[in-house]
Amino acid sequence: MAAKNGLEAAGTALFGAEMDMIVSAMQNLTRRSFLAAALAAPLSAEWAAPVLDIHLHTRGGKTAELSHLTGSGTDKAILLPGGNEEAVERARALAAADPAHFLWFVRADVTKPDAIAQLTQGLKNGALGLGEIKNAVEVDGPEMRRVYSLAAEFRVPVLFHLEEGLSNSGIGRLENLLKAFPKTTFIGHGPTFWVHISGKPAKETGYPAGPVQPGGLMPRLLRDYANLYGDLSANSGRNALARDSGFTPDFLKAHRAKLMFGSDCPCPDGKGTGQNNGQCIARATLSLLQQHAEATLLRQITWENAHRLLGLKVAV
Repeated sequence: MAAKNGLEAAGTALFGAEMDMIVSAMQNLTRRSFLAAALAAPLSAEWAAPVLDIHLHTRGGKTAELSHLTGSGTDKAILLPGGNEEAVERARALAAADPAHFLWFVRADVTKPDAIAQLTQGLKNGALGLGEIKNAVEVDGPEMRRVYSLAAEFRVPVLFHLEEGLSNSGIGRLENLLKAFPKTTFIGHGPTFWVHISGKPAKETGYPAGPVQPGGLMPRLLRDYANLYGDLSANSGRNALARDSGFTPDFLKAHRAKLMFGSDCPCPDGKGTGQNNGQCIARATLSLLQQHAEATLLRQITWENAHRLLGLKVAV
């Protein structure tokens, strides 16, 4: 949903004395030292569990990412840069300056010949994963297979956007990839991924309403493959939780170790300002999770699963 929500225009780089300070902090920052530094910040009391947002895009403005974090009552976020080098540098700089609030993934345009080199350098610079990978390619095409191999080599997850006809098309072949890359950890996200929470969807993308039908592809793959996780971000993830209140509680319980909260929210302040419906996606999704999950389950989805997947200490 990053492009549709206007988040592809990534945040600008930091300048002047602030950038000098951040770059200095980054000089000796390895992935291992970053993991050690990424301790929990003081937690907000707004939600019934601490919250790590695994899907917050970089944006413009000196404190824009932190404004959304604090405004939505979340505690920590994985920064997903847009598709340019400035956005990648911004994600790295923010995480280096404030590791208690920010972690980061690295992204590149996988259709470019230097994509793997860029992703590799990002991982060496401390990125904890690859993503959001969103390009007009086939999900099992050569471009993405190189990404999956890199993720396995570095033992990091790859978060990819599945939207038929737009990004990583070919959802019906995902199961073969899970078999072919057993050492790669996949985090699925996007309209096509979450449309398939239901059996026999009428369309391969969009935001369907109404009851979830038995036999959905995603529940089965989440159950059967240890290397697949679900990112509940954006309107696609929110809609998957909202469309059938009779289905959602059991779905959350059944896949409690495989689901992670994310926002992918474009609002600037964590309050829904500027959105057509006045709604912050982070708040809407957290409200649904809090409605349908008891406290222990909520904490697992909003905090523990992502920490454990990334090898971070579950500090609270």
